[in-house]
Amino acid sequence: MFTKKRVTQFLIAALVFLAADFWMYNSLSSNFLTYEENRNFKEIELFAQTVPDNTSLLSFQQWVPTVKESITGARAYYFSYDQNSFDFIPTVGSETARSIWEANKNSEDFKKALESVYYLESMKLSKTYKADYSLDPDTSVPATAANSQVYFVPVIDETGYQVSGAIMILVPNKIASGYNNLLRTLFIGAAIIFLSIMLVLTFTRDPMTGFLVLGLFSIVLIFIAYPLLEAVRLSFMKDGHFSLATWKESLSPNYLVALWGSLRLGVMTATISTVVGYMFAFLIERTSFKKKRIMSTLATMPVISPPFSLSLSIILLFGNNGLISKKLFHLSTSIYGLGGLTLVEVIGMFPIAFMTISGVLRQIDSTVEDASLDLSATRWQTFKAITFPLSAPGIVSAWLLVFTNSLADFANPLLLSGDYRVLSTEAYMMVTGRSNLGSGAALSFLLLMPTLTAFLVQRVWVAKKSYVTVTGKPSTTLTELTNKSVRVTLETASWIFIGFIVALYMTIIAGCFVKNWGIDYSFTMENWGEALSRGWTSIRDTVTLALIATPIAGLLAMMASMLIVRKKFPGKRFLETLIMTPYAIPGTLIGISYILAFNKQPILLVGTGAIIVINYIIRELPVGVENGITALHQIDPAIEESAADLGADVPTVFRTIVLPLIRPAFLSSMSYTFVRSMTAVSAIIFLISARWNHLTVLIFNFSENLRFGLASVLSTILIVIVLSVWALMQVLVKDDKLTQKTISTR
Repeated sequence: MFTKKRVTQFLIAALVFLAADFWMYNSLSSNFLTYEENRNFKEIELFAQTVPDNTSLLSFQQWVPTVKESITGARAYYFSYDQNSFDFIPTVGSETARSIWEANKNSEDFKKALESVYYLESMKLSKTYKADYSLDPDTSVPATAANSQVYFVPVIDETGYQVSGAIMILVPNKIASGYNNLLRTLFIGAAIIFLSIMLVLTFTRDPMTGFLVLGLFSIVLIFIAYPLLEAVRLSFMKDGHFSLATWKESLSPNYLVALWGSLRLGVMTATISTVVGYMFAFLIERTSFKKKRIMSTLATMPVISPPFSLSLSIILLFGNNGLISKKLFHLSTSIYGLGGLTLVEVIGMFPIAFMTISGVLRQIDSTVEDASLDLSATRWQTFKAITFPLSAPGIVSAWLLVFTNSLADFANPLLLSGDYRVLSTEAYMMVTGRSNLGSGAALSFLLLMPTLTAFLVQRVWVAKKSYVTVTGKPSTTLTELTNKSVRVTLETASWIFIGFIVALYMTIIAGCFVKNWGIDYSFTMENWGEALSRGWTSIRDTVTLALIATPIAGLLAMMASMLIVRKKFPGKRFLETLIMTPYAIPGTLIGISYILAFNKQPILLVGTGAIIVINYIIRELPVGVENGITALHQIDPAIEESAADLGADVPTVFRTIVLPLIRPAFLSSMSYTFVRSMTAVSAIIFLISARWNHLTVLIFNFSENLRFGLASVLSTILIVIVLSVWALMQVLVKDDKLTQKTISTR
């Protein structure tokens, strides 16, 4: 493909376009600068003509600051002319302009400027000067140092022929530099787009695949890599300069205590959740338990409900004014702290471990266990030596996923942590309470370090061992490894745990009809009216944005999966790594990164609904891509190759062949995106605006302000919406009959 002719054609086209691109940029930039200078000259000369008739010092003190009305952010200094000494005397003006005069009054440029003013000629100095606007700040210009243009304009007396004074005016290059930066970005972007298109058209056999890969790379670089780099950059900046001060503060003992708190909470939550999840998975997948569907549905409820709804229930039952703790038993113990926080996170996150381990236990070929039993091993020996070791990858993955989610969780700690400190809430308070995005980003990066370490350890540990048991046709039957007493014990423990979860959700429903929980338990319907009137806009916005993001995320995930599995192209491994990155990143870091990256031109998204939709898509893209990759590995590529041989291009193959065959993965990806979009909070709380609010954030605010009745109503509405979509997905996506097995007893 890289022939001499094609390389020559590409270089010629690139040189021609780059030359034209640079000429256009240079012309537009020069024309704008000329226009800006001429406009400033006219405004400054008009301002000089408004000199007060009264020559008192007070009148000049009132007149000089009005220069900002003519030119935004300008600063002025007035010089009176002494007829006896034939010299200009500094009289009155801003401290910013005065500092520039004092530092440069003996320079040749300033002397020449005053000489020109004496001959009634205005002058703009060729150099720019860095002015410290913090000396007399105002809202029109940031109170920092900024490069400024210096103008000297004569003030003419009433005769119109002699100078009576001079005005030195500083004009910050804010507008001009902003326009130049935007123009430069646009033309650089145009050059990159043109060169990329030319590369695809010139050097690839399948341009359509090349354009799809190019588009996917653009999406992940703009919406994943770029925000993270902006967060990294800001964490090393202080007052516009490189500094390690932010990281020194973040690594101080004050925040290391919070990091240790996060790690301790994460380890406890992950360990207990994995044990509970394994119990549920083993009961459902490896025993003759009858009510598997009901148990599976109830066990997955916490993962498809708002992440802090269980905290709300715990507070209603065991809080300072809880129904059980205060009303029934008059207990003085508090649910706030590490204990209550661990309880809530275990209940909310054990479904992750349950679903992860279930898939592994379901795939274990029982012939190995049968061989062990045939060799006179007991059920316990078989479980300990075969079943449990073979399920190790699922156990490690489950522990890792729960650990990661626990570190990233900050809604539950904000409601229940009490005096117990975790890093996610510290990062949140740093951003919202102190408006310090750099420190918030640094603290979020601290959370990322243990997550990445855990991922690397898991990869290395699992890679060293082999867990392959299916080498031919898998067995369709399983031999039960539990006797009746063990199975009954597992069933009883599981039903007790599920009963507690159901009680928590029933508490939320009960809270909808209580006048003032903890004080007045009388029945009322007022909560519904107030909650719907105050929350209807948030409900509408949340559902609308989630519905917009759902099909886009599903299609993008399936398209990315097809490219990764079926196509070969440079940088495929790098692309896959970038796509999977958001799953390992705490939501707080993503939210902060998006604020930093998209609050300025050329991609100004902060405050719009688009930034929330993009966050939904990017945040849940890894799960959709993993589902698509798994589904595509089960499909013979010969089907797609046959369609391509008959003349179908890549979009046609994807639309007519791939998408119908991976329909379950596609629908699962869309439903997962919708559910997670409806229940998101960690990143979304940074991205909402007055125009676009989110239901979970409103529920969180009501909970934090002790409006439990309103929070319960909106939580119930949200749970009903999410469960309805989840149920619809269960109807559309049938269970895979190939993986179902019959349990037999020995």
